[in-house]
Parts: sequence; structure tokens; C-alpha cells
Amino acid sequence: MDDLNPRLLVDLLRDQIVPDKSLGQHFLLDKKVISRSIEICSEEGFPLNSDSKVLEIGPGPGSLTLSLLRSEAKVIGIEIDEDAISHLKRVFGDANNNLELISGDALKLNWPSNITHIVANLPYQISSPVLEKIQQYHSKTPLSAIVLLVQDEFAERMSMEHFGSLSPLGLSLWLDFEVNLDRKVPGGAFSPAPRVNSRLVSLTPVDRSEENGEISRKMFRLITQHCFSSRRKKIRTLLSQVPRRISRIHGWHKSRWKSAIESLLLNPPEEFSDDWFDNRPDVLEPEEWVIIANRISSYVE
Repeated sequence: MDDLNPRLLVDLLRDQIVPDKSLGQHFLLDKKVISRSIEICSEEGFPLNSDSKVLEIGPGPGSLTLSLLRSEAKVIGIEIDEDAISHLKRVFGDANNNLELISGDALKLNWPSNITHIVANLPYQISSPVLEKIQQYHSKTPLSAIVLLVQDEFAERMSMEHFGSLSPLGLSLWLDFEVNLDRKVPGGAFSPAPRVNSRLVSLTPVDRSEENGEISRKMFRLITQHCFSSRRKKIRTLLSQVPRRISRIHGWHKSRWKSAIESLLLNPPEEFSDDWFDNRPDVLEPEEWVIIANRISSYVE
């Protein structure tokens, strides 16, 4: 692998294929961005080494894979493009002991057990469902560190760092991770270049129950998705409308929801002001959504 570099790997693959827009194939070239992806893991306190088992989603030409392998980590790459799989086997033939390639759709396959890290340049169009799958995996097999390269605007929704940027996506991630924005990445760092900027993002696992107690996760996600679908309306109006998917939560139905909301509005949580329900969804803090979700979930007819 000593004679390989990101640009050579991309050129070798592009000699074989035409990048497929439907797969979001924008191949990472920039050595500094690749190095930064590895560095972030160390800064989070979980450096890559021979004890690490890293999942890379969509390795493509192997430009990021190369640096992951040089860290001595065991790398598992899930790749949907068979031509890319053949290319990766060809260029990394001498790394077979540390590289496992799985052919298929990362959204449909069961991910290998005991993954410690996820480091990936995600295709833009699957970023949201991949994050959902990461949370599902993390709930059963805790991850140490996650570093993703995603579209810049999507990264801001993930982090909720700016006023008014609360979203169901960011709130769901908040349940399990601290989301930190790192450097912006211009289109020229890829081949072919996308028309938008990208952003490196790290997800550091966190236990919210230490400060917020047990969280009714299903209700939390249902309520935030329901309310943020019409974020310009007042919370009172939104909660008075029964979520379409309420029956997906065991034991819940329209009449129980209406009774629970009536009780909540008449007897607001002690932490809330009397007119809290006149706010719009993006005014409340994540911790306040936890209180609302837990109060509704605990209501008994």
C-alpha cells in the first residue's frame, strides 16, 4: 500500500467506471480532509489502532479506506457497486487480513457485530436513513466514535447549533450523541465535484438518562416529528391534533391521546411557564421535549 494515494485510487476507479449519480458517487480526494477524519477519532478519546473495528459505508475508490488501513484498524467496507468492490480487492489485495468487503446495500444488510467506529463519506441521499440505522445499532452495540462527511446543510440540521435549527433529525440524534461540526469541505475535494459544500461531523456517544432520567424514546420521536412538520404553528394547536402514527405505539389511540393532551395543558410541568404551549416548536430545548414526551407517555386513562 506504500505506493498508493487518494488521487491515484480515484483515477484507477474512474478509469473503470463512470460515477453513478443515483448512488451519490463523489469520490474524496483531499488528503487533509481524510487525515482530519482519522484525527477526530483520537481527539474524541478513541484513536484508531489494531483493536479498532471500523465500518466504512461506501468506500468507493478506497481513498479513505487507505488511511483507515494505515491506522492498523480492522476495516469493514459495505459497498453497493460491484465494480468498486472489484477495484478495492485489486488495489488492497495485500491487506486482506485487515479489510473485509461486503457487497450490498448498507441500509438493508445487517451490520457486523462488535463495530467500534464508523468513519464514512456518506452519499447525500442516504444520510438520514444511515443515521437512523446507526442509532439502532448503537442501542444494541455501543459505538466509541463516529465521523461522517455529509452535506453542509444536513450537518447543521444534525447539530442544531444555530437558533431555529432544531429538527426531528437533530433531536433524535441528541438522545444518543453530542454532535460536533468540524471543517467545511468544498466541492473541489471530490471527483466529480458536487455543487454543494460538505462538512465533517463527529458523533460522540452520551448517556442522557443521567440528567433527564428514563426517556420515552418512541413518544419523543413521534411528538417531535409531529410538531416539527408544521413548525410555524403553536404547540397547543399541534398537540391538539392526533399524530397519524399514534397507533404504532402500543396501547395508544386517539381518545387516550386527546385525554393526555387535555391533562398536560391543564396541568403543565412545574418547569414550564403557564403559556409554554403558545410557543412554536423550535423555541423549546431538547430537555423540554423530553419532559413533554414523558408526561404524555405516563398518562393513564
